[in-house]
Amino acid sequence: MNAKQAKYPQLRFKGFTDPWEKRNLGDITAWTKGQGLPKEDLNEEKSGLEAVHYADLYKFSPVMHEVIHWTNSDDGRVIPNNSLLFPASDVTPVGLARTSTLKLSGVKAGGDVIIGQLDESIDSSFMSYQINATSKKILPLITGTTVKHVQAKSLATLSVSVTNMAEQTAIAGLFERIDKLIAANQRKLDLLKEQKKGYLQKMFPKNGSKFPQLRFAGFADAWEQRKLTEIVNRVNKSSNSDVLPKVEFEDIVSGEGRLNKDISSKLDSRKGTLFESENILYGKLRPYLKNWLFPDFEGVALGDFWVFEATDVSVPSFDYYLIQSDDYRKVANDTSGTKMPRSDWKNVSSTDFAIPSKNEQKQIGAFFKQLDDTITLHQRKLEKLQELKKGYLQKMFC
Repeated sequence: MNAKQAKYPQLRFKGFTDPWEKRNLGDITAWTKGQGLPKEDLNEEKSGLEAVHYADLYKFSPVMHEVIHWTNSDDGRVIPNNSLLFPASDVTPVGLARTSTLKLSGVKAGGDVIIGQLDESIDSSFMSYQINATSKKILPLITGTTVKHVQAKSLATLSVSVTNMAEQTAIAGLFERIDKLIAANQRKLDLLKEQKKGYLQKMFPKNGSKFPQLRFAGFADAWEQRKLTEIVNRVNKSSNSDVLPKVEFEDIVSGEGRLNKDISSKLDSRKGTLFESENILYGKLRPYLKNWLFPDFEGVALGDFWVFEATDVSVPSFDYYLIQSDDYRKVANDTSGTKMPRSDWKNVSSTDFAIPSKNEQKQIGAFFKQLDDTITLHQRKLEKLQELKKGYLQKMFC
């Protein structure tokens, strides 16, 4: 990067054309450190004054408007307004490559919280976003072996870029708005996942019962107990086709049943288990990882997968959610082996599971499919927002 590029970001708001100035963080910062406030002096019941423990900083985003701890202790140092907060120690270097600013007054900081009060010409939100965007620059400043440390005098050497206050606040405001959108979408996504978890618990009978807690209107008959081998067939047809995509554990988003990449060109001659559209892939190795998939394509499963196909008494989409139910997972998680625990086929295959009529199965499968589609939609929206933020961070600082 030449000198001219270093002074101008790639992307700017209209009306800003002045060059940015390179400074050392120490030139625009007055350093202090928190004191005291061990964990036993903190509470989450909002009793006393707001406080920050150094471990809180690992959970903080670049700009915080609330704390997670309070204290009634006289210990602690009041954090000046317009300050950056850095953790002074952690077991990993990455844990120290971060900073936050707190948009509250009168908050106390405990020991191992480095406080950098910025000059009035610098907006702390702007600087926090900038430092976090280039957090790798902190890594060479970290010392220690078992426990890692960073000191204010080292942080003072960080090179940062400064522009006028109007542009700083415009940039910080943009990223705060994006962060709020990300947080809102994350909450929606978490809520949907919790709803699915609740429906799985209520729409499948538990502990030998023949009646679920929650059903669609028009269905009242008892569910029938069947061994897994009556509900699904285990597919054992092998293939090393080099024209079919290969699926491995690493391709699946744990617990979400979706691929994390395009595998259409993942073609080679490795040998695995052939699967067809609407077969079910279940990862038997470390089943607690929840590696399952309901593909709409033909391919080859590599590694420790069971491949299931529906029998005449079941519907594929229902079977896919049956293996996500509490009763199935309880049996599948009863593993053999220690270092490489695997589900026990003899145990799982001989276990009875309750299933309803095929019409009710179809409704249940369709319901959860729609819920999964909604979850995937929100997940992709969240990922797009995160990518948008990442792109802006790369282009709006120099």
